[in-house]
Amino acid sequence: MSIHNETTIKEAIENLLKVYKLSDKLSERKLIASWENVMGAMISKHTKELVIRNKQLIVTLDSAALRNELSLAKTKIVEMLNREAGKEVIKEVILR
Repeated sequence: MSIHNETTIKEAIENLLKVYKLSDKLSERKLIASWENVMGAMISKHTKELVIRNKQLIVTLDSAALRNELSLAKTKIVEMLNREAGKEVIKEVILR
């Protein structure tokens, strides 16, 4: 009798991410990488730093006017970024 213990590479990687609890970190990295695609080149050009802590995206901008404009659309930004990530990665955007 032979025992088959075969999995696809995709399943093996998903299991590895689950066991080491890295899937959330991977989702955060994907979200940060998609910032320019979601927000556009002009906003990305004025973005100095993106950090995710406790489901909060902290965005450091070099333009006070842009920060003011984006503060009016925080909810929309959260929705667009989570949609791009395919799941809820962040709950809030903090602009600095």
